Amino acid sequence: MKLLITGAKGQMGRALNKLLKNKAGYQLVLTDLDEMDITDEKDVVRVMTAEKPDVVINCAAHTKVDLCEDDTENAYMINVTGAGNLSKGAAKIGAKIVHLSTDYIFDGEATTPYLEESEPNPQSVYGETKLESEYAVTENNPKYFIVRTAWLYGEGNNFVNTMLRLANTQNEIRVVNDQTGSPTSATEVARVIAMLIETEAYGVYNAVCEGQCTWYDFAKRIFELAGLDVKVSPCTSLQYVTRAKRPKYSVLDNKNLREKFGYHLQPWDDALREYFAGRHN
Repeated sequence: MKLLITGAKGQMGRALNKLLKNKAGYQLVLTDLDEMDITDEKDVVRVMTAEKPDVVINCAAHTKVDLCEDDTENAYMINVTGAGNLSKGAAKIGAKIVHLSTDYIFDGEATTPYLEESEPNPQSVYGETKLESEYAVTENNPKYFIVRTAWLYGEGNNFVNTMLRLANTQNEIRVVNDQTGSPTSATEVARVIAMLIETEAYGVYNAVCEGQCTWYDFAKRIFELAGLDVKVSPCTSLQYVTRAKRPKYSVLDNKNLREKFGYHLQPWDDALREYFAGRHN
C-alpha cells in the first residue's frame, strides 16, 4: 500500500513515518512544502499523478492558533483550499484520504464529551478553517476518514516540550486550570490511522486518549515524569489572555472507534508515560 503523507515534518507526519516506515507492505511518500504546495491545485495533481498513492494522509495545516486570527488568508488557503485540493486529487486517482481535524470546531461550552455528530460551533479562525476543511474533504471524495484529535503532543512544538523548555529557565510556571481536555499522543493517533486505512469504514472519527484533565494537571504530570522540581501555579483563562479564544471543555468521545471497531486509545497518563520512556531511549 502506497501512502502519501503531507506535512511530513510535523508531529503527526513524524509519528506516522516512525510507525509505518519499516512495516511490511507499506511504501511511504513523505511530502512537505518543498515537495508539494497543497494550496496549488496543479502542483497537487502533478504529484498525485506521478506517485499514484492508494491513500493520502493530510497532516499539513496552519496550526498556530493565535497567528491564524491575524493571518486569516493563509489559514484558509492552507487549511481549507489545501484540504480540498488533496481530496479532489485523491478522488481523481481513486485514493482514500485521511484528514486530521480538531476539537476547536466545537465551542467548548459542553459539560459532557463531544460526539462525532455533536453540533460544531467554532470560536476562532483556526476552528472555522478546520471545520471548513472537513467539508472541503467530504464534498470532494466519498472515500474519506476525518480524524479529530486534541491536545496533541509528539516530536515538535507542543505543550509537553514547551513546559520542559520553560523548566530550564523558570522555577515557577503558571498554567490555566479552567480548560479541560484529553492530552493525546501523536503515536496513539498514528495507530488509529494505520488501522482505519486498512478498512473502508469511511466517516468521521474522534481520536483522543482516554480520560481528561486540565492544562494545570497535565503540566504537573509532565514535570513528575520528567523528574523535575518545578512549582506549577494554577491560574484562570482570564489571567492568561490569548489572541484566540480557547475551548473551556475539549473532551471528545471516541464513540465511532469504539462502536465500529471496539478500539480504545490508551488512557492519557499511560500514553504520556510511554512518550517519556521513548524520549529516554
